[in-house]
Amino acid sequence: MLNTILSILLFAALALGILGALRRVRLWRNGRASPVDLLGGLLAMPRRYMVDLHHVVARDRYIANTHVATAGGAVLSIVLAILVHGFGLHDRILGYALLLATVVMFVGAVFVFKRRLNPPSRLSKGPWMRLPKSLLAFSASFFLLTLPVAGILPADFGGWVLAVILAVGVLWGVSELFLGMTWGGPMKHAFAGALHLAWHRRPERFGGGRSTGLKPLDLADPSAPLGVEKPKDFTWNQLLGFDACVQCGKCEAACPAFAAGQPLNPKKLIQDMVVGLAGGTDASFAGSPYPGKPVGEHGGNPHQPIVNGLVDAETLWSCTTCRACVEECPMMIEHVDAIVDMRRHLTLEKGATPNKGAEVLDNLIATDNPGGFNPGGRMNWAADLNLNLMSEKKTADVLFWVGDGAFDMRNQRTLRAFVKVLKAAKLDFAVLGLEERDSGDVARRLGDEATFQTLARRNIQTLGKYSFSRIVTCDPHSFHVLKNEYGAFNGHYHVQHHSTFMAELVTAGKLNLGQHKGGSVTYHDPCYLGRYNGEYQAPRDVLKALGIEVREMQRSGFRSRCCGGGGGAPITDIPGKQRIPDMRMDDIRETQAELVAVGCPQCTAMLEGVVEPRPLIKDIAELVADALVEEVVVVKPAPVKRIPAEVH
Repeated sequence: MLNTILSILLFAALALGILGALRRVRLWRNGRASPVDLLGGLLAMPRRYMVDLHHVVARDRYIANTHVATAGGAVLSIVLAILVHGFGLHDRILGYALLLATVVMFVGAVFVFKRRLNPPSRLSKGPWMRLPKSLLAFSASFFLLTLPVAGILPADFGGWVLAVILAVGVLWGVSELFLGMTWGGPMKHAFAGALHLAWHRRPERFGGGRSTGLKPLDLADPSAPLGVEKPKDFTWNQLLGFDACVQCGKCEAACPAFAAGQPLNPKKLIQDMVVGLAGGTDASFAGSPYPGKPVGEHGGNPHQPIVNGLVDAETLWSCTTCRACVEECPMMIEHVDAIVDMRRHLTLEKGATPNKGAEVLDNLIATDNPGGFNPGGRMNWAADLNLNLMSEKKTADVLFWVGDGAFDMRNQRTLRAFVKVLKAAKLDFAVLGLEERDSGDVARRLGDEATFQTLARRNIQTLGKYSFSRIVTCDPHSFHVLKNEYGAFNGHYHVQHHSTFMAELVTAGKLNLGQHKGGSVTYHDPCYLGRYNGEYQAPRDVLKALGIEVREMQRSGFRSRCCGGGGGAPITDIPGKQRIPDMRMDDIRETQAELVAVGCPQCTAMLEGVVEPRPLIKDIAELVADALVEEVVVVKPAPVKRIPAEVH
């Protein structure tokens, strides 16, 4: 009788699980079309799960090992339970295999339970507190039920009392795993997450790849939405990705805006998109709210506008696009893509860019630079440097992309220092001069895709007139856009950040460097150089060549805290409880370093905006230029020609 009940329970749960899966697929299909390799993605999914996803999860060894035991044991237990107790294959070997799988799952669930006894604030509570108990119930019940199958106990072991208890345990555990996986319980992330890995909107991220450039809008297609207004305007695999969220809160812990008390929590944002996917309110959200915004006041559905329904506009404008959330997400969800997509609608359709946003975008259209400066003054900083222009040379080995720091007096010091380095290395380089325009980075991050594409195409047209082997720039934002986003418009170039280029010059012995004579130094990793482009080592190699031992901040490398200057954040200027650059300066002060080495004009501006006393801020190019040893040319005196004395 018990075997019959077990079989009915398993297959009923499986059937309901399939119906739930079809329901979720139907919800995802509300989104726009997005081409994917359906079969290839499914075949690649196991490796993506075991390698790429666990590469991120393994940063926390406790949860990584726990997840391997719990998830691996659960998958194996479910398969074997269906074979043994569903189809009645009471084979002793299968029985022992199921016992082993349930033990592994039980041990993993114990560690999940232990973690949930006093969970960190970033973890969502609510139904997630139930999950370890459900996993324990499933594994313990099937372990006991399988003992007779393995021949360890007699078939009539325990009688009806134990059978009823086990049936309740099985019902509890099976319901959590099968129904919770597809009808919206905590296990939903397992089902959606597997398919998200298979049909990810950025498959280039897998196998050690990197994909950080924003996807372009097709502005020539009148039927294509200009950004995302409603949940259904996302692509179907973006909606799938939102459903994969495990609510671990690692994005929340990494977010600089959340830490500063601005109204953004990336985990809550993703969960709000899940609410919009199915319809409802955020009243049941069991995690940290947006700072200053209580839970329960927002709601929506797939066909209702997101802003002022599911989220407030200031939540979207709080983002610095630093990608700390994306870097930390174990499910590899693309938070920044979603935020920029929603910003695009606000900017292009509504003209609702806050604070100085509209002014900056107007300046870019009128003057090709965000500050609205006279374009004719772009080269004033180099009036005495006698720089070669590409319009005159036509060809050069290095094209130095100056960027809009040319209009900023502080950044002009960095540009002049780097020119000094280029000249010291006796390089063949030139600049575009007045032909150079803004790269379009800030326009794109503010959601003005039209202005970005206009600037990009004009720059690509200009670059196409000349011959060069590489582009080098001191600005990680220009570097990223030129390297990763111009390619969509047939602008393919070899682009380097000046720190990478200087590291090559040092290795090649082309710079005669002395030793740094200042005090202790710490290095601040720019988001658009590090997390966006994976360059962490070259700046440190350059500093090492100067004899500098870097005092690393606690948050450095891929976990570096944003300076607060990216994504147009200083322009939209959403208030919080504190400023992001002030928090970063606190990180710096903990090292007790006397100087901060930076590699980004925006980082320089944000950190120098912190009130003194604080350490001195210097770009790496300035440090290298200061350490250059002037070559001393020894001029040998001409031999004195002796005139013989006149003979009288």
